[in-house]
Amino acid sequence: MSITVIPTKEIPEVLIIEPKVFGDIRGWFFESFNQKEFSEKTGVQTPFVQDNHSVSKQFILRGLHYQTEQTQGKLVRVTQGRVFDVAVDLRICSPTFGKWTGVELSAENHRQLWIPEGFAHGFIVLSEAAHFLYKTTDYWHPTSEQCIVWNDHTLNIDWHLPAGREPIVNSKDALGKNWETAIKFK
Repeated sequence: MSITVIPTKEIPEVLIIEPKVFGDIRGWFFESFNQKEFSEKTGVQTPFVQDNHSVSKQFILRGLHYQTEQTQGKLVRVTQGRVFDVAVDLRICSPTFGKWTGVELSAENHRQLWIPEGFAHGFIVLSEAAHFLYKTTDYWHPTSEQCIVWNDHTLNIDWHLPAGREPIVNSKDALGKNWETAIKFK
């Protein structure tokens, strides 16, 4: 899996994973995941237990989601289209508590993003549509699922929307909590 690991500027624990892509006139190839190399280069020893795949249309915004039980680390990537992916640090004892970082992920740049446990996560689709794949370190736990509203004024996330454009969110995400009332991690 020959990867390069790049800490994000805002939150160094959120990691950009760039795989080495081998290409020629036939197309390209890259190893999308290798547990041994991923663990060696990132220091993340937790195994992944679930893979998820979502398809969304342009300007769909999903998030900001997290679970208070069976917390999940996520390794996310896009196989078609492009998204702006966001992680928010919910760990009270962290030096980056309350900060967010965002990275564009696309089928063209092949980047992946590692989001540790203790973070809220969301993304918005920038292309006509996007296929979003992610691995999780624990199983979905619907009774502890939480959501912070996408447009929280304290977080002030720049979702890379065109001027005057609102994202499309489902009713659950539209009713997400604000930063002040959201459950945080100790």
